[in-house]
Amino acid sequence: MEIAVIGLGKMGLGISKRLMKNGHTVFGYDSSWDTKKYKSNQIEELKSLNEIPGKFRNNSRKIIWVMVPSGEPTKSTINELSSILDKNDIIIDGGNSFYKESVKTSSELSKKNIYLIDSGTSGGIWGEKEGYCLMIGGDKDAYEYCESIFESLSTDGKGYGYMGPSGSGHFVKMIHNGIEYGMMQSMAEGIEILHEKKEFNLNLAQITSLWQHGSVVRSWLLDLLNNALEEDSELSSVAPYVEDSGEGRWTIKEGIDLDVPTHAITSSLYSRFYSRNNDSFGFKILASLRNQFGGHSIKKVN
Repeated sequence: MEIAVIGLGKMGLGISKRLMKNGHTVFGYDSSWDTKKYKSNQIEELKSLNEIPGKFRNNSRKIIWVMVPSGEPTKSTINELSSILDKNDIIIDGGNSFYKESVKTSSELSKKNIYLIDSGTSGGIWGEKEGYCLMIGGDKDAYEYCESIFESLSTDGKGYGYMGPSGSGHFVKMIHNGIEYGMMQSMAEGIEILHEKKEFNLNLAQITSLWQHGSVVRSWLLDLLNNALEEDSELSSVAPYVEDSGEGRWTIKEGIDLDVPTHAITSSLYSRFYSRNNDSFGFKILASLRNQFGGHSIKKVN
């Protein structure tokens, strides 16, 4: 199948490469790339979005995967695409857009008979090799038209699913990320207690590796934490400064609207705020985990 991917950062490039490995034709566009970079990654270059209509030769409907930062970059990209696409074409927003914005955008595009699929995409920088988990919302027929793409991207061909109408994919991904906040926070707190028990001289890399064998807390996050601790047991180059990308805040607000308490998620978000004026090994763990799974930048120790 033919697909254009807009935004070739860590996630967009991984998605493009995995699609090509599975036999799809990818046209790529990234404003920061030059021709050499397209050639070295074997991606067919789009010099501008205006070239998209002339590239598709086999699909009956053009499919555009947007993988740029959420908010204004996504909004402006989709707005530009809507002016050059045709009736029944499909835009897939694979980023972390706020679900209510996805509902609104879908409604606006429907006036031009263009379809928006909101695909919550988990897997980070490891997705190219291991596969992604895709939580997909939007028009069911448009989803089914694109299903071979989702299957190719997913882990073992099973890590994708149709969630429901427009907005539902990004809503499920939002809650997924809120849960992730709480999981990471509890991991950071527990490991910090182990770290501070100096009299036992505990080997944290050994412990996190051990817990991956039969323990109820075994997880991919624990794998990533073990990677970081194997590299540097004290995380000495990592500043205890933890960013948040918005999904935790949105999850908490949704809980308020639905009268659902979110004690763990709220506490984990507030801890990230606190990290920005504090020094703690636990915050180094959180910063390292974000870097390990998503390639998020970390603040280095001066």
